[in-house]
Amino acid sequence: MTIDSLYQTFGNIFYRFGAIVLFILVWQLACSTGLAPETFVASPMVIIKTLYQYALDGSLYKNTIISLSRAFYGFILAVVVAVPLGFMLGGWFKSFERIIGPLLTFLGQFNPFALFSVFLLLFGIGEFSKVAMIFWVSIWPLLYNASLGVKTVDPGLIKLARSMGMGRIKLLTKIVIPSSASFLFSGLRLAAGTAFFMLIPAEMMGASRGLGWLIINAQVNYQIPKLYTGTLVIVVLGIVIDYFFRFLEKKVVIWKEAQNL
Repeated sequence: MTIDSLYQTFGNIFYRFGAIVLFILVWQLACSTGLAPETFVASPMVIIKTLYQYALDGSLYKNTIISLSRAFYGFILAVVVAVPLGFMLGGWFKSFERIIGPLLTFLGQFNPFALFSVFLLLFGIGEFSKVAMIFWVSIWPLLYNASLGVKTVDPGLIKLARSMGMGRIKLLTKIVIPSSASFLFSGLRLAAGTAFFMLIPAEMMGASRGLGWLIINAQVNYQIPKLYTGTLVIVVLGIVIDYFFRFLEKKVVIWKEAQNL
C-alpha cells in the first residue's frame, strides 16, 4: 500500500468519523472540567464503565434481547401488512385505492403518543400492546414507500412487458418489485429506525424488562450513568440496523450500484 493510498484511507476515515470523535472529546473535557455537571451529564468514560459493568452481569444482554424481540415482531408484522397493501395502493387496484386510500391517509395522521391510552384499553399492559405500538409507527413509512415505488415504475416498461404476453404475477415479480426495490429498502430503513425510536415509550406501558424500561427506571431513580448507557445502546442498535439495510440494498439492488459507476 502506497503512502498516497494510506493518506487517502485515513483522510476518508477522518471525514466520516472526525466530527464524532471531536464531539466525544469535547463532551469528556466538559465533564472533566465541571462545565457539564455530573449530576445531569455522564461523561463518555463513565458510560463506558457502566456499559462494561452491565455487560458483565448479563443484564444488558437480557434487556437488549427483549427489546430487540419486541421491535422485531412489530417490524415484521408491519412488513407483512404494509408491503402488499402498498403495492395494492400503488395503482394495481384503482377502486381499492380510491376507497381505502383516504382512510389510511386519515389514520396515518394520528400521533402514536396520543394513542397510548387507546392501546392500553384495547390490549392491556402486556407484550401485545408494546408490539402493537411498534407495529403502528412502523407501518406508515413502509406503506408510503411501497406505494410510491410502484407508482414510479416506468409505464412504458409495463406496456412492453404486457405486449410480450407477460402475466400479472410475472409482471409483478419481474418488473414491479425490482423497479421499486430502492423505495422498499428506504421504507424498511425508516420503519426499522422508527421501531427503535418507539422502544422507550412502548416499554413505558407496564414493562419490567427491556432497554426502554432500563432508561425509564434510571430516570425515576435518578441513575444518570445508567440512563445514558441505555440511550447509547438504543442509538448504536439503530445505526447498526440502518447500515444492515443499506448493505442489504447494495447486494440486492445491483442495477443501482451499476448506474452510479
